[in-house]
Amino acid sequence: MSQITKRALEESLKRMLLKKSLHKITISDITEDCGVSRMTFYYHFKDIYDLVEWSCREDAAKALNGKKTYDTWQQGFLQIFQMVLDNKPFILNVYHSVNREQLENYLYTLTYDLLIGVIEEKAAGMKVLDSDKKFIANFYKFAFVGLMLDWIKNGMREDPQKIIDRLSVLIHGDITRSLNKYCQDKTHQILQDD
Repeated sequence: MSQITKRALEESLKRMLLKKSLHKITISDITEDCGVSRMTFYYHFKDIYDLVEWSCREDAAKALNGKKTYDTWQQGFLQIFQMVLDNKPFILNVYHSVNREQLENYLYTLTYDLLIGVIEEKAAGMKVLDSDKKFIANFYKFAFVGLMLDWIKNGMREDPQKIIDRLSVLIHGDITRSLNKYCQDKTHQILQDD
């Protein structure tokens, strides 16, 4: 029952965002639209931003479901773009609100989660420190999220598939090269390209 209530509150928030900006929405607006009490809201979330964060995490889990490998990373990123497009009023409202940092953190977490899976897969059999793998994932995370934030800022007009295709050309082989540079045992370096 708890997940059903949370999803109902999320849907109410998303409906409200079609009418007004995030900073003008109250908990009373959401609970009235949802048909639940304020106490029910507070049982699940501490405030509206907590609901926004939960919604972002839920959408992220759906977007990346099983798409965290080298062979599927492009599809994973495309699904992130698609999820953002599917929730355009919600995302734009959060992006333009005073709590834009929440959207950025959400995208950073989502992207890092995808990238670290790819890096761990490519580093199999190599002696690469976890801190170095994290550094590589963070480097690419900031680049990818920067592209996505720019795309959001410009109204999400460019075709996400074109962005992913250009990105793929740009980084082809770079993750392998990065891992090879951080490899502690040069006899176990990867020879194939990304």
